[in-house]
Amino acid sequence: MSVMSEPTESFTDEEYAFLRHVRFGELPPAVRPEERVALTETDPRRDRPEPAGDPEEWTLRHGAG
Repeated sequence: MSVMSEPTESFTDEEYAFLRHVRFGELPPAVRPEERVALTETDPRRDRPEPAGDPEEWTLRHGAG
């Protein structure tokens, strides 16, 4: 039975920066404050499913009415 342990060596900040660059590539330039715009939500909400069926159909299915 083998037990995994923490690595005994650690990377330097420069090595971590190199590994990030290799994995993610060049970062895009930062957006300057005067170029920023406020977002406006125009699409329907995604946190709730679309209502399915007709409300009258649901009334019939649930025996109300």
